[in-house]
Amino acid sequence: MSKGYSHIVIGAGTVGSATAYWLSRQGAERVLVLDRFGMLHPYGAFGDHSRIIRRVYPSAAYSGLTDAMYEAWAHVERESGLPLVTTTGGLDLAEAGTAGHDYIERSRRVLEDLGFDHERLTADDIRRRFPQWRVSDETGGIYQPDAGILDVRRAVSAHTSLALAAGVEFRTGTVDGVELSADGVGVRVRTADGDPETVRADRLVVAAGSWMGALMSDLGLDFPLTLSQEQVSYFSGPNLGDFTPERHPVWIHHGGADTYYGFPVYGEAATKLGRDMRSRFIESGDRVFEGDDVEGELLSAFLREHLPGSAGPALAHRTCVYDMTPDRGFLLDTLPDHPHVAVFNGAGHAAKFGSLVGRILADLQTEGTTPYPIDAFGLDRPAVSDPAYPVTFKLETAEKNSGEQAHAHG
Repeated sequence: MSKGYSHIVIGAGTVGSATAYWLSRQGAERVLVLDRFGMLHPYGAFGDHSRIIRRVYPSAAYSGLTDAMYEAWAHVERESGLPLVTTTGGLDLAEAGTAGHDYIERSRRVLEDLGFDHERLTADDIRRRFPQWRVSDETGGIYQPDAGILDVRRAVSAHTSLALAAGVEFRTGTVDGVELSADGVGVRVRTADGDPETVRADRLVVAAGSWMGALMSDLGLDFPLTLSQEQVSYFSGPNLGDFTPERHPVWIHHGGADTYYGFPVYGEAATKLGRDMRSRFIESGDRVFEGDDVEGELLSAFLREHLPGSAGPALAHRTCVYDMTPDRGFLLDTLPDHPHVAVFNGAGHAAKFGSLVGRILADLQTEGTTPYPIDAFGLDRPAVSDPAYPVTFKLETAEKNSGEQAHAHG
């Protein structure tokens, strides 16, 4: 049996690395981070360069956290000396009469209620402000100036480096199980050479992403965790200069059946876009890294119709995995019978909140509470407390039972 720790964090990705950093920032000592692939690996949800960071949600449970979200990233930028967020503004658009239009209207009302800057745009406004777009006369939208790009891989690197400098230990190993007791936890871990051991700690954070399912029975959690393999594609285009971050925003096109999202040129000499919730459901470990040319053609067709200046050859396809609760809401709570154990699931839209969530998890570990409002993400909501709850992947909160869809892209 190894030495004991004050805190163990399972998962070294966006949220796990952030938790490690904020624990060290709050003075925690003897912190261990476990990840089956080690630090900065290519297999987690933080692969690739960019994620959308935005305030636009149809629920104040999420939008209401965005001031703290931006402040957390600004803090890490100051501490690391690295730029992590590039502000581009954000364009959300949809045609009248679609579910996407309803989503935007509800989001607009939330922005108004919270006092966040935004502009309501008609089709003519969109064409005038962003002539790169081809939209129908029935299209409208909102522009929110604070939106932009989170460099998620650099963010994980920054959190990890700061945590290492503060004495946090990172170890590569596969977690085979968790033993809970009233006064601590034991984590069964198998290292790369196959040697098993049980590591003891006073407190535990589980932020294992798509690998959380293997630990759920040990944690006493009983709800389906659904995995969906997603894809983004990078496209060369004839007029990439029109799509730099200075000239074009991040965007989400909320359709009836499909929602597309995209980025200006960042990280590669190409624009990037994806289609949210492909619903290609997989089991843990079945993810493939090769892109799907059929999906790539769907994305290319969208560009040809709406953004022809960026429609060119596909340069690369990249995949990731959404790990979704039944209502696609966050899970951010401590276990009711074991308050020294905190769990997080991001449901495919957590990257933008990554540093703030790490700060909240560190609060729960060191103080037992947090000043940030997280009641909507609790274990006691029906989606995760009722085994009979229908799997809808529709975002519901304790604040409003409105059935909104939580579009991802970050």
